[in-house]
Amino acid sequence: KVIWTLLVTILGYASSLPVGDDSLCTAEDLAKYSIIFTGKWSQTAFPKQYPLYRPPAQWSSLLGVTHSSDYSMWKKNEYASNGVRDFAEKGEAWVLMKEIEEAGEKIQSVHGIFSAPAISSGTGQTSTELEVHPRHPLVSFVVRIVPSPDWFVGIDSLNLCEGDHWVEEVSVDLFPYDAGTDSGFTFSSPNFATIPQDTVTEITCSSPSHPANSFYYPKLKILPPIAQVTMVKIKKSQLGLPAPYLNVQAKRNEIIDTVS
Repeated sequence: KVIWTLLVTILGYASSLPVGDDSLCTAEDLAKYSIIFTGKWSQTAFPKQYPLYRPPAQWSSLLGVTHSSDYSMWKKNEYASNGVRDFAEKGEAWVLMKEIEEAGEKIQSVHGIFSAPAISSGTGQTSTELEVHPRHPLVSFVVRIVPSPDWFVGIDSLNLCEGDHWVEEVSVDLFPYDAGTDSGFTFSSPNFATIPQDTVTEITCSSPSHPANSFYYPKLKILPPIAQVTMVKIKKSQLGLPAPYLNVQAKRNEIIDTVS
């Protein structure tokens, strides 16, 4: 009886523990990071239908949030929110900002919002700082591909905490996503709403499988990364100083038709 009671007590306690990617973070302090977004969208890397004018290839401002597992900005294979739709289609951030603020107020799942300036060409860098908290160690963000129907790059819930410490540095290659709200195939497609709305999907060299697709490169196995993001933990001695601007050199990023 004593053993059974003890087991029931332990199981009951375990079932009440929070579940999620952030539940194991035991880091004591807040941590600050410099986040550097590098665009790799060049005509050499992505020659098909590359936008040269009205408007030329470029990136919107970066909008991100640090949060717990109770909040999700966007997820692959799930429906985009109205805020993500407006941002992916038009670069408008008001509705997405309101959604983030409401999530922070209702379930206290959001620690902070961060943004970085737009990049006026397909290649280049932009940077800012973000702050994570032991209960809010996840990072998500979106950057719109301009011009495009509803295409974007971003990160969904990247955990910067490893047990009792914060990751010192992390880099992630980024690939294009379709928000599932506009049915255009090309960078310059006119606005044509997807009804009913589709889920967020990754755009690949073979999907959508249509010759008109601006990212359709049937001779490739995978697309080269169209962008990259690097996050570097700022040492306490550096707090208060400007964010380090890392000149991350884009590696050779060309599409070669002979590659199968």
